[in-house]
Amino acid sequence: MPITYEKISSVIVSASTAASIQFTSIPGTFTDLAIKVSSRHDTSSTGFNFSFNGSTANFSSSRFNGAGSGTPTAYLSANNLGGFSNTTGETANTFSSNDIYITNYTASTSKEFLIDIATENNATFAYLELAAGIWANNAAITSITMTPSAGNFVQNSTATLYGIKKD
Repeated sequence: MPITYEKISSVIVSASTAASIQFTSIPGTFTDLAIKVSSRHDTSSTGFNFSFNGSTANFSSSRFNGAGSGTPTAYLSANNLGGFSNTTGETANTFSSNDIYITNYTASTSKEFLIDIATENNATFAYLELAAGIWANNAAITSITMTPSAGNFVQNSTATLYGIKKD
């Protein structure tokens, strides 16, 4: 079965900072959604949160991560944590990489998502994570907002939203 990615929208932070990155008016003509995020924050806080259709409720995920040394950890998250960004503590001018895949975003059932995360750093500490989550809501996703848990996205952080068609 061929899969086709179609670019819906891109956001590039062109000012010095942005409080969020948002996609609105997402068409309901695809099967799944994919978001590619390259980001950095202006604080030491790494996480950014999702909201779908303005909602930050009813998110949960299972996460498995490693941080460059020690034993990887697994944990459950009962919040809307979406991904991670490089911070002021990592090598200057480096950005994290987040691949987010949302299945059946128009279905009248809960929405599942997968996230593959890597921060970049020229030191012994770098962060890798795999996550699988769910948004327990029956509404089709028509908007997605990503907001840092503290601080802002910095200039040249980017996010691109793709619609996925499965033939």
